[in-house]
Parts: sequence; structure tokens; C-alpha cells
Amino acid sequence: MVINMKPPCEIVVWYVIPAIRSELAKELLNLGMKQKDVSELMDITQPAVSQYITDKRGSGIKLDDNVREMIHEFARQLSEGEATKADLISRTCTICKHVKTTDVLQQLNINKEDLGEDCQSCLGSEAK
Repeated sequence: MVINMKPPCEIVVWYVIPAIRSELAKELLNLGMKQKDVSELMDITQPAVSQYITDKRGSGIKLDDNVREMIHEFARQLSEGEATKADLISRTCTICKHVKTTDVLQQLNINKEDLGEDCQSCLGSEAK
């Protein structure tokens, strides 16, 4: 029997980061930014912004309210100039660490025990 299992880092790249970007793009637009400005700020293309806001990209998982609130606050800070493009990577990583591993795995129908002990470092604060 062949098990088709994605390593946690792949789950983060394909599901968690796009979900964070999608939520951030939507929040920035809700705060009055134009798609072009959002794309420049987030260092992504305008078509990527369009795909994020229409859920063609980044809709594979749902983020919990705590994580969404963190994204909302970051978007507010970006729109008001309290945070800059230079903060994107560190803040995205901080937000990603608050994504609950069990929630993501449950949404993707993956059993946490199937990941193995040595391959859990990429999935939030619950990974270990």
C-alpha cells in the first residue's frame, strides 16, 4: 500500500501561507486599498490579488478567529503606515505560528500521527 502523504512544510506552503495571504489581501481591500497597491505591498502580482479575493487561491483551509484577528490588525497597521512591506515576512511567520496544527490537519483529513516525529516543525505551535 502506498501512502500519499504531504510533509508538513508542503502543507504550510500550499495551504497555510496562501490562506494568510488571501485574508490579508481581503482585509487591505476592505480598508480601502486598491488591488494594484495591495499587490505592490504584498509583493505579488495583481492577478494573484484578484485570485485571493475571489477565493480561487488560498481558500483550501479556514483560519480561526484568533488568526483572522491577527491578520486584520496587521492589515490595519499596513494601511495606516504603522507597518511596512519590510514587516511582511516576519509578521506572516508570526501569524503562521498561531495557526492550530490540529485544525489544519483535520480540515485536510490528515492524521497527525502519520506525520512522524521528525517532520512536524513547520506546523505552528502545536507541532511538537
